[in-house]
Amino acid sequence: MAASSAASPPAAALTLTGQVVRRGAELQIGWRLAGALEGVCLPEPAALPQRCDDLWQTTCLEFFLATPGADAYWEVNLSPAGHWNVYRFSGYRQGMAPAAALQALPFRVTRTPGVLELELTCDLAALLPGGGPLELAVTAVVEQAGGALTYWALAHPGSAPDFHRRDGFQLRL
Repeated sequence: MAASSAASPPAAALTLTGQVVRRGAELQIGWRLAGALEGVCLPEPAALPQRCDDLWQTTCLEFFLATPGADAYWEVNLSPAGHWNVYRFSGYRQGMAPAAALQALPFRVTRTPGVLELELTCDLAALLPGGGPLELAVTAVVEQAGGALTYWALAHPGSAPDFHRRDGFQLRL
């Protein structure tokens, strides 16, 4: 993934890789952040992970999901602490609302020296009944120890990072 930030240069001492697999209505996504994690703000694991707002204000692994040709899309936020949220938008940055169809979104976080891994298996049927084609953007916000945010994505089509831009939904599944 490529890093970009309006406030600071990319985090050169980090790499972010991942994998995406779709099997029918099931979507599996994995992220692997590796490198100088001592320079990254990583929230401590929560004793009781829950649905939370504003997770993107610190280190957060995300994906954006849409059906081709539709204005509506979903944003999924996953915190290394275990917190999560899923929002539905009616159009570009419009009509944001928590996706009521999901009441839980369990995922696995593994931390080892120099590596953070997050893996999610999600049943898409609650969000997108019918199992048609998907457009997907896999993204991340990484907060540096000094507070600067870097924005990671397969592509940043505009002059500034904007994960909501549909031309940034680079994967077709």
